[in-house]
Amino acid sequence: MKLSGSDIVVRTLVEQGVDVVFGYPGGTVIDIYDSLYKYSDELRHVLVAHEQGAAHAADGYARATGRPGVCIATSGPGATNLVTGIATSFLDSTPLVAITGNVPWSQIGTDSFQEIDITGITLPVTKHNYFIGDVRDIAPTLREAFRLARSGRPGPVLVDIAKDAQRATCDFEPLEAPVEPDPVAPYEGDLLPEVAMCINKSSRPYVYCGGGTIASGAEEQVARLADVIDAPIATSLMGVSAISSDNPRLLGMEGMHGHYAATKAMAAADCIIALGVRFNDRSTGDRHSFAQGTRIVHIDIDESELSKNIPDTYDLKGDLALTLDRLIPLLEETTHPDWDATIASLREEERACEDAREGLTPANVMRELDRRLTPDVPVVTDVGQHQMWASQMLTFRRPRSFITSGGLGTMGFGLGAAIGASLGTHDRVVLVIGDGGFGMCMTELATAVTNRVPVTILLLNNGVLGMVRQQQRFICDGRYSNTDLDRRTDFVAVARGFGAEAERVSSVEELGRALGRALAAEGPYLVECPIDKDELVLPMMLPGGTLDNLITRGDE
Repeated sequence: MKLSGSDIVVRTLVEQGVDVVFGYPGGTVIDIYDSLYKYSDELRHVLVAHEQGAAHAADGYARATGRPGVCIATSGPGATNLVTGIATSFLDSTPLVAITGNVPWSQIGTDSFQEIDITGITLPVTKHNYFIGDVRDIAPTLREAFRLARSGRPGPVLVDIAKDAQRATCDFEPLEAPVEPDPVAPYEGDLLPEVAMCINKSSRPYVYCGGGTIASGAEEQVARLADVIDAPIATSLMGVSAISSDNPRLLGMEGMHGHYAATKAMAAADCIIALGVRFNDRSTGDRHSFAQGTRIVHIDIDESELSKNIPDTYDLKGDLALTLDRLIPLLEETTHPDWDATIASLREEERACEDAREGLTPANVMRELDRRLTPDVPVVTDVGQHQMWASQMLTFRRPRSFITSGGLGTMGFGLGAAIGASLGTHDRVVLVIGDGGFGMCMTELATAVTNRVPVTILLLNNGVLGMVRQQQRFICDGRYSNTDLDRRTDFVAVARGFGAEAERVSSVEELGRALGRALAAEGPYLVECPIDKDELVLPMMLPGGTLDNLITRGDE
């Protein structure tokens, strides 16, 4: 059948199993939006308040579901407004397809109104991108984009389509099923027996898993590996929720603001089995002094990550779940009573550092939220101190139930991502956010209210840019330059102005009751919780520090 290019865009999205897209119309995508109108019974479009919100919503959708999220924007500022969201997706390996319009092919290179080289701009932060000037290329290119976004290490792909290609017509033959990603394979070299021997000889093994564990669906294999070799498990920030919080081997998140026992145990291990992690600076501190004399077995589907930041003893390129299925049978089932005793001692030291103060402390706020969460409710965070408190103190029972921006650390990510996660799962989500990040994305309350998205927003308001201010305390001798916000914004009034329900609490008891109401509401509900501006995220490893030098008290 013969269709216009814009109709082909929408029909191909439907063919690829897309049920919702996030976007904002404009001149160079007006034809795509006309097609969205025609096919609105088959594909839902969510109109956001800002294109960056569309990218974050598509990202949150993908993180919650494992399926590619889709966002649409016009040329020029519409396309460039997507860039931060695309980069956020790229740094955290999220499958995303961004579709932009551009000026007609005949005007490319003339600096016409809202012309921009968006493929050139996004080249460093996409797995691949395309510019389409011929209508006949639209369907095969979009299919290729979805295949690439999902294959291997997932990531974002951008497809830029000239306006005249959207208006032209050609024959279109739909596929009966979505294009499948490239098949994954286990490590196929001959090192497995040698790796198994290395792990078997270890007396202090340590399993460290990241976002690749979730992407591979390797949660059961990781837990089985730790049981066989009698090892503790820790995660990176992106690996939070990969292992259920009720697994007795889980020490929690490791790194700059990770759990004390998880971070100290990594420093003491003699063999680190690294599974789908990047060993970035937040995990290692000073990488030149990290893991000296420690053997590192690193398994990742992306060869470029192997020995990139830290020299590994063994590099195994392959799908994590499939590779562990081959490795685990080669391992000897064993116990390490001395190492277990060390881990138990570190857990005791960690418990001694726990915050037992009364009142609206971050610890009490997180405990009250955790008591009211059910395992099926995903938690989304923005970026800052609240993000670390949530990752440290909340419990997670299933993968993809913790959604956050790790690699890029994008303030303003939270509300858009929460909207996307909720619409992807067709369920309630909880957003934990600070006043700094909320100030960057609160316009998306309009999107949440209009679409009656059941998102519970827990706003921790300390009136400062807390994470930067915390570093100023330790690094700049308390010279707090431009991190005290001094804003008079009434967030409850703002939320109500957008049409959301909202209230402010002043005690833990009020917080509990407010969360009960918020979690039962049909649409968005904001609970503002004031906390002291001098609250700290502890433990803390200073930038460039080492794992054995953690700050555990505010007076250190």
